[in-house]
Amino acid sequence: MAPLTVKPDWEREGRNWPNRATSRFVHAGGLRWHVQMMGEGPPLLLLHGTGAATHSWRDLGPMLARDFRVIAPDLPGHGFTDTPRREQLSLGGMVRSLTELMATLNVRPDLAVGHSAGAAVALRLLLHERIGSGGVVSLNGALLPFPGAAGVVLPVVAKALFLNPLANQMFAWRAGLPGAVSKLIESTGSTIDPAGLEFYERLFRTTGHVAGALGMMAHWDLNPLIADLPALTTPLTLVAAENDRAVPHWVGERIASLTPDSKLITLPRLGHLAHEERPQQVAEIIRQALRRPAQAGRERAR
Repeated sequence: MAPLTVKPDWEREGRNWPNRATSRFVHAGGLRWHVQMMGEGPPLLLLHGTGAATHSWRDLGPMLARDFRVIAPDLPGHGFTDTPRREQLSLGGMVRSLTELMATLNVRPDLAVGHSAGAAVALRLLLHERIGSGGVVSLNGALLPFPGAAGVVLPVVAKALFLNPLANQMFAWRAGLPGAVSKLIESTGSTIDPAGLEFYERLFRTTGHVAGALGMMAHWDLNPLIADLPALTTPLTLVAAENDRAVPHWVGERIASLTPDSKLITLPRLGHLAHEERPQQVAEIIRQALRRPAQAGRERAR
């Protein structure tokens, strides 16, 4: 089992990192960010979910770069981006930090794709007019609180773990046990390739990445976003995988009912990491979604 480290190191955990040649490190908003930029065309912001990093776009990013100028950062506290103060790990804090990053990069994306919690960040950026109104694609978007008591208990537990360094060390230690991360990924309903699993394992063996993910969960509040969604006028495409065990399919249906110009696309047989399982299929959905005319509807992918 590999030794634990505090924060992912670019020369160690970042060795042979996917699309490494497109990586750069940028100082913005008091943080040192890891950002990958590739392709030419309309600027497209890719935002990963909790516990992930830019490796999540390892196949999808280059595919989209054929049509777009892709900007994919590691979110604060994740991957190779610095961990900020606690309040900056909230949804509002993420929006402020990303606004600073976009200003430093001198780019204003007109389009955005967000996976899981990244979809909430994308929509909040849009509603605050920090990005343009070309369209947003939510990939298994975590856009509703956990139902029932879980919605109250889980953030409290995450906060307690975030504040306890020993808990972060224990989680990272367990991630180094054979098969532990594979079982975690499988619990989301997805099966990804061994290379993808290995990148998740590298990150989860670092206590800093674990703390960033727990901190994000601990400070997450989706209720203001839900209240604002009916005012959304930008086209929204909701991609929901039927086998997603992390964000149930009905979340996409519920959000579609709240947003006036939304389209729900169902992906059979795929799980929470559908964009890693079938990147080519998801890339085509994104291309079609970001050039579709404004219209509501539902569709089942084959």
